[in-house]
Parts: sequence; C-alpha cells; structure tokens
Amino acid sequence: MTQFTEHARAVALRTVRQAALAGALLASAVSALAQTASPVGTWQTIDDHTGQPKALVQIIQDGNGELSGKVIKGLNPNDRPDRRCTECTDARKDQPILGMTIIDSMKKDGDAWDHGQILDPENGKLYKCKMHLEDGGNKLVVRGYIGVALLGRSQTWIRQQ
Repeated sequence: MTQFTEHARAVALRTVRQAALAGALLASAVSALAQTASPVGTWQTIDDHTGQPKALVQIIQDGNGELSGKVIKGLNPNDRPDRRCTECTDARKDQPILGMTIIDSMKKDGDAWDHGQILDPENGKLYKCKMHLEDGGNKLVVRGYIGVALLGRSQTWIRQQ
C-alpha cells in the first residue's frame, strides 16, 4: 500500500508541475497576444519622400485607455538631433522634436483607434488621426486627415522589438 501511495504522490506532483508550466506558457502567450493586439510599443516611421526609416515613436496607454505617442529617436543621419518644430503653431513651437508628443487622445474604436490627433513636425500641422494594426500586429497603419478620412494620407509603421 505504501508503494501505491508513493507512486500516486509522484504522479500528483508531476501533474501539478505540468499544470504550473502550462499556466506559465499560457500567460506568456496571452501577454504576447495582448502586445500584438495593441499599438502600445515602439514603432519605426518611414519618410514619405525617401522611403527610408525616419524615427522611432513610442506609443503608450494612459489610465483612461487613451493612446499617445512621442518621438524617442531620430533615424535619419542627416537630421540634427537638436531639430526643433519651427513650423508648429501651438505650445510645441520651437520645441525639440526629440521627446515631442506627436500623437494624442487616441481611443479604441472596434479593431481600430480613432478620435485623436497627430502632429507632422515637418510642417507643424495637426491632423485628425486613426490607426489600425495589420500583419499580426507588426504593422501600424496611421492615417492623418483633415475633415473626413478620405482626405488624408496613410503611413505604415513597423513594430520594433
């Protein structure tokens, strides 16, 4: 009887360990899925004119679920790191582009984010903004527009690890 009890105890212990491992793997998978199901993270922007990487933008989510994004690194070697938004007309006028918040007030709207705005530091203009994920969360399509979304332009940003 003791031999049976020891065997049962060993089987039970092995089952508990396997369940704990499965739980850890599931939690990791859920975390990875949540990350790819949201624009939260770091994104590489692409220059509209040259097609070359332009900057890294970090998107965060605040306590109200709204997204904002700021420039955390310039990638164009020809751009000065102390570049300023000379064309801006709001409080960002003449402020450094590096560290500047260029996306704000984005709210979840179905599978997309909408109702926010984006600043183009090149021309200082503010646009309405909407965005959605593609390619399993690895690409973010960002559309800036005036009035209606048909009148605007889109960029595809690439998620950085």
